[in-house]
Amino acid sequence: MQETLLKLIKLPLVLSVIAVLSSCNPKDSKWKGQGPLEVVNTQTRPVEFQLKSTFNVGNSIFCSNEFDGARLNGVALTGPGELTVLITPENTPINSSPWYAFKIWSASPQNIKLKLTYNDGVSHRYYPKLSKDGKNWRPVDSNFYSVDSISLAKGEDPKFCVMYLALNSDTLWIAAQEMIVSKDINQWAEQLAKKPFVEFSELGKSKEGRSIGILRIGDEGSKKAVMILSRQHPPEVTGWLAMKAFVERVCAEDELSNTFLSEYKVYVVPCVNPDGVDKGHWRHSAAGIDLNRDWENFNQPETQHIRKFMQVKVLKGDTFYSAIDFHSTFEDIYYTMAPDVKGNMPGLIPKVIEAMAKDIPGYGPNIRPDEADAVKINSTASIFHAFHAEAMTYEVGDDTPRDLIKTKGELTAKNLMELMLKKD
Repeated sequence: MQETLLKLIKLPLVLSVIAVLSSCNPKDSKWKGQGPLEVVNTQTRPVEFQLKSTFNVGNSIFCSNEFDGARLNGVALTGPGELTVLITPENTPINSSPWYAFKIWSASPQNIKLKLTYNDGVSHRYYPKLSKDGKNWRPVDSNFYSVDSISLAKGEDPKFCVMYLALNSDTLWIAAQEMIVSKDINQWAEQLAKKPFVEFSELGKSKEGRSIGILRIGDEGSKKAVMILSRQHPPEVTGWLAMKAFVERVCAEDELSNTFLSEYKVYVVPCVNPDGVDKGHWRHSAAGIDLNRDWENFNQPETQHIRKFMQVKVLKGDTFYSAIDFHSTFEDIYYTMAPDVKGNMPGLIPKVIEAMAKDIPGYGPNIRPDEADAVKINSTASIFHAFHAEAMTYEVGDDTPRDLIKTKGELTAKNLMELMLKKD
């Protein structure tokens, strides 16, 4: 029944497929989000590096992962016109976010059945995207896509997906999400830095020596600051898209933006985890750990750089009034601080979310306040408690429509600026 349902879904509704797949059981109208955070060891652990190559699969078919952001760990012909791909994580334990990306082509035109499989205990999550150039993406047509119906019939998440593709000598890119890697992010930041009030510089180096960039938007002499983070987790492209829209709205050079930036400056670390992003990791850094669990012990250079930067700014007299960390998950949700804890601008974050909801007819934001005694191992809790910045984790659904992501990002920026100016 579930398989029949999926095959009836047309492209305008493709964006809701993952929500359908995540559970076959009835659930409340609002997703509950993740469970309470648990302290984990964030000291460096081994990582399994994948072989980068162009694979001659046979029958004139070729696959390649020789580009940044790819994850293709095995490929083989498993039947007439059938190709099976294996995607495995950088290490374990890890959450089920199988991040795949590869190129495929054929020396002669042919139709194939392509099966995406994962290691034991991992479920299919991301609806496949196709591209002819690695830049412009579209969801695979649902008429030529299905998932593991046996698992669905058991009330379990699907273990694999199948696509039916027409191959030829032109390269076809297949990816879990749009391929936006550190080079693309740096190019975007460098373009933004052409504005006279924006500066892009290096915050520090990642574990593997990649540059971690930081944008400063507004007057460096201002003592009132905002901190924005993105891409702690490599596959979380929708969060990055919301962050991009947010930042571009802050830089709009209209009356609101100009007034805000005359009072406040905004710091943006658009790619906290460039190693993981460029390696196509499911979640971890090159050190094999979840950076968003390293905000208490600070064992890793990426989190150390941000903490030190903020500490130095505070020592020089800066005050951080708000902080937003952009992420992605199964459905849109906002993780906020406990309502009874107060920072440098009490009530700011709930008011920002409430104002945005009023601007989008029919949109009801899903808000999950933290517990007052929750651990302080992620960026939101750590920055709030260390710097008293009104903080939230801004989670965007994997398949939230891209135009809605842009709208939400822009409105969040608009309302944040308006409310912070009123508080001034």
